[in-house]
Amino acid sequence: MRKASREMPADWALEVMRKAPYITVSFIRPDGTAYGLPLSLASTDGKNWYFHCAPEGEKLDAIAAHPEVCLSAVTKCAPTVGPKDGSFTLQYRSAVAFGRATLVTDEQEKIEALCAISERFLPQHMDAFDEAIRRSLHRTAVVRITLTSAPTGKRKQYDRQGEEMKYGRME
Repeated sequence: MRKASREMPADWALEVMRKAPYITVSFIRPDGTAYGLPLSLASTDGKNWYFHCAPEGEKLDAIAAHPEVCLSAVTKCAPTVGPKDGSFTLQYRSAVAFGRATLVTDEQEKIEALCAISERFLPQHMDAFDEAIRRSLHRTAVVRITLTSAPTGKRKQYDRQGEEMKYGRME
């Protein structure tokens, strides 16, 4: 990380990942080219992250060829003018993690992962979860990404006095 003063601890980075509306997952296609897209991931333990997709397609082809992935999340992203010097800048909180993607084949793990995703993004509709599983489980793939190292976090944020908050200084 070029600006170590903006580095944040792993538990902080996990919180960014938990709060991000989506996480961009970068894959490597079978031909070696990059493929990244924003996905709706959820985790119950901070180490294993899940997303669902169709039972065939480019993501699964990439995972079969190269299971190593990179996750990138951003929250509280806001263009701003630097309070002290008037520079155009961006306030943000970000996290990056590396992991290994695997297609989930165990039915109970698939259901638990889909439940975690549903609880994260549609908690007010959990009364419809069992029926949705009954209708769609057979045609839904679930991928588990197991982090291979702790995520790293970074932020740029100003306090009320216009001072950039460096490492270790919390709001």
